[in-house]
Amino acid sequence: MTAPTIASTAIVEEGAQIGHETRVFHFCHIMSGARIGSGCTLGQGVHVASGAQIGDRVKVQNHVSVFCGVEVDDDVFLGPGALVTNVTNPRSEVSRRGHYLKTTIRRGATVGANATVVGGVAIGRYAFVAAGAVVTRDVADYVLVKGVPARPAGWMSRHGQKLEFDSEGLATCAGSGLRYKKHSDSSVRCVDLAEEEALPPHLALLNAGYQAGRL
Repeated sequence: MTAPTIASTAIVEEGAQIGHETRVFHFCHIMSGARIGSGCTLGQGVHVASGAQIGDRVKVQNHVSVFCGVEVDDDVFLGPGALVTNVTNPRSEVSRRGHYLKTTIRRGATVGANATVVGGVAIGRYAFVAAGAVVTRDVADYVLVKGVPARPAGWMSRHGQKLEFDSEGLATCAGSGLRYKKHSDSSVRCVDLAEEEALPPHLALLNAGYQAGRL
């Protein structure tokens, strides 16, 4: 196992936990009590507060803040400038310490650039928060949300491709060929791959069907 790589300008306080093969770039601040998993990337100027938890293989882009009470599962992507909060009614005069809300971002989800996730919200597996969105309520698995406040605008595959379901509730991801099923309660699951199963190496690369258009 390779020890974490930490830039000389980063501040990592004693008591912070950082997993192997994680890279911490310039001007990051990792506070005591923060827990960061293995194989993560923390871009320039990232702040991780005491009590925040980040799983394995998480990509945290430049100038992201992750505060106490926030739990980020494995394989999450946090875009540049994204903000995940822990208090919905802050006042400078009133201390909220000990009353921070739990905010959860589940496995494989994406939070786009400059998006804000308000404290107490849960974002489901492989959900996709569009750039600049403000999330004020829970987001279900695989759902795409966008806008201020963020509202559902479709579904996304594990490869970040929009899913178009047919009359039988089936859709095929253009980027991978994996099939998805939308059930009667509008929940979505991948037909060909278990929810907790890692992508096979050949599916971690883009294919000819990849589409990079607007959401």
